[in-house]
Amino acid sequence: MASTSIHPGAYVAATACLGEGVEIGFGAVIEDGVSLGDGCVVEHHAVIRRGVSMGSNNYVASHAVLGTRPQHLEFDPRTPTSLVIGDQNVFREGSNVSLATSEDIPTRIGSRCYLMTTSHVAHDCHLDDGVILATGVTLGGHVEVGPRAFIGGGSMAHQWCRIGAYAMVAGLLAIRRDVLPYTLLAGEPPLHYRTNLLGLRRAGIDGARLGSVVEAVRRLRSGEALEDLPDTPELRYLQAWLAADSRRGLYRFVGPRTKTQG
Repeated sequence: MASTSIHPGAYVAATACLGEGVEIGFGAVIEDGVSLGDGCVVEHHAVIRRGVSMGSNNYVASHAVLGTRPQHLEFDPRTPTSLVIGDQNVFREGSNVSLATSEDIPTRIGSRCYLMTTSHVAHDCHLDDGVILATGVTLGGHVEVGPRAFIGGGSMAHQWCRIGAYAMVAGLLAIRRDVLPYTLLAGEPPLHYRTNLLGLRRAGIDGARLGSVVEAVRRLRSGEALEDLPDTPELRYLQAWLAADSRRGLYRFVGPRTKTQG
């Protein structure tokens, strides 16, 4: 692997831990105690603050800031909280992610996530693997986003909301309730429309596994039980997600179309 490259115009604290092949651009700031895994690239004028640790092959674009102080009136900046990031993530220009408010549980970003320009992830959020936040997405504190969910540009999620795995959220929505896994959420007011077939197929979920998800979403829409469906990873995830506590409640499904609805 290539040797680590630090531009003379960058600031890297003496206590920062850099893996092999890390690249740090002009004007970038790496604060005390930061840990960057092998192959990470931090472009010019990006900032990674104390309390951040990340795995390998992450890309941090210009003017992104990781480890910002929580925007919480009661947060004590002397509290040593953290942000934990996995591997192969992309943080585009102007994106930012906050530290947690508690020492015990960090803010977490999984692996292979893509945070587009000016997206914001607040304190105590948890993004699982493969999440995509389009430009301008804002997540309030304690939001949970499941694997491979997609949130459209300009959408904002209220604190404590949950967005399930493989969900697709339309752009410019105000997300005030939980979004079911495997579904499409759109409209004003937002409603679950149908199964996110495209996202599931892109993830390699097909055949009987895909059929079981489609049937589960149909049953949820009609208020039927899920107990006798096949035992698949997707159904186990869905049942565990539904059994977990919800502070915000669930969005409803769209009703039958009428003439006025087009």
